[in-house]
Amino acid sequence: MLQVQFKKLPGNEDIVLPQKMSEWAAGYDVHAAVEEEVTLMPGERKLIPTGFAMAMPPELEAQVRPRSGLAYKHGITCLNSPGTIDADYRGEVKVLLANLGQEPFVITRGERIAQMVFQFVPQITIVESEELSETVRASGGFGHTGVK
Repeated sequence: MLQVQFKKLPGNEDIVLPQKMSEWAAGYDVHAAVEEEVTLMPGERKLIPTGFAMAMPPELEAQVRPRSGLAYKHGITCLNSPGTIDADYRGEVKVLLANLGQEPFVITRGERIAQMVFQFVPQITIVESEELSETVRASGGFGHTGVK
């Protein structure tokens, strides 16, 4: 089992570290470490602090994703989703939230604002090639599967 180290940043001793809300959950809920309430107006985006930094082994990345309940009920999502946290980053984790809803949304200290999912990152070698193997799809792009 891999270990990920979390460090609460000064002044955030009251903020809960990321945690699974059910036994089989893939994501760890992340909490807001705002000093005072933050209002996110419709169409607005803000970077929300979490009050922690972390250290992962090099074979992992953490992906920050929206919470489905906030997205469905209020139109709150994470921009750059999933946002990648690289294994060598040691600064405070922050979440870029956007309000796609119709009403202002108030973020309070300790509120669950996103989820974090850990993924393996394969080590690959980039190889330049003059030719690529052929496929049925070939160069069919966005929305193209070759099937009608």
